[in-house]
Amino acid sequence: MTEPQPDRADANRADLGKDPAKVSGMFDQVAQRYDLTNDVLSLGNDRLWRVATTRAVAPQPGQRILDLAAGTGASSVSLARSGAEVVAADFSPGMIAEGRRRHSGIPNLTFEEADATALPFDDDSFDTVTMSFGLRNVNEPKKAIAELLRVTRPGGRLVVCEFSHPPSPAFNGLYRFYNDRILPVVARAMSSNAEAYDYLNESIRDWPDQSTLSAWIRQAGWSDVAYRNLSFGIVALHRATKPAG
Repeated sequence: MTEPQPDRADANRADLGKDPAKVSGMFDQVAQRYDLTNDVLSLGNDRLWRVATTRAVAPQPGQRILDLAAGTGASSVSLARSGAEVVAADFSPGMIAEGRRRHSGIPNLTFEEADATALPFDDDSFDTVTMSFGLRNVNEPKKAIAELLRVTRPGGRLVVCEFSHPPSPAFNGLYRFYNDRILPVVARAMSSNAEAYDYLNESIRDWPDQSTLSAWIRQAGWSDVAYRNLSFGIVALHRATKPAG
């Protein structure tokens, strides 16, 4: 059964202003086929990125983990399998509803609607906070990084997986060709809101590089900030620790 196709006039498309209502509405419209579309567009690499993120988080039984911008909860399920208590948070009601529908049977996984710039959690609530492919969609990303610091316990960890910029000029040229020419065609065939993926391409191009994001994380108050590239720098996995003092 295919997802209903909205009229083009009804398609919600965010822009680089990243108005929260527009971004949330856009993700509501793509929720049902979001994971499948991402799998196709990334040529399956999204699964490898999820594995790398889960390993970086290193979830343990008894830990409390916040998975922010969790979407339908694919990344959250990977974390919850460890026995950790996982809160999957997203500001798209459609994504949260789809996640609850798919994963309601997992007892240590809960879904909650949340704004990354004003998280509805107490200070020092989580052992680890993680965010995959969501920070780029926040209109005030530095504020979101500070909020993640606030809700993490002293000595707790941050893991951010986000699109970045391949350092190799030759590979970056191939990557840009794929995003500009191939991705829009595939998105129109796969998604109920292909224009959302036009925004995806724009937001990736506009997003800062690995060193700049690392600097933002450090400026927010995190320590031991580091990153490593995945898939030749298409994605970067950033890690940090909340100071214990």
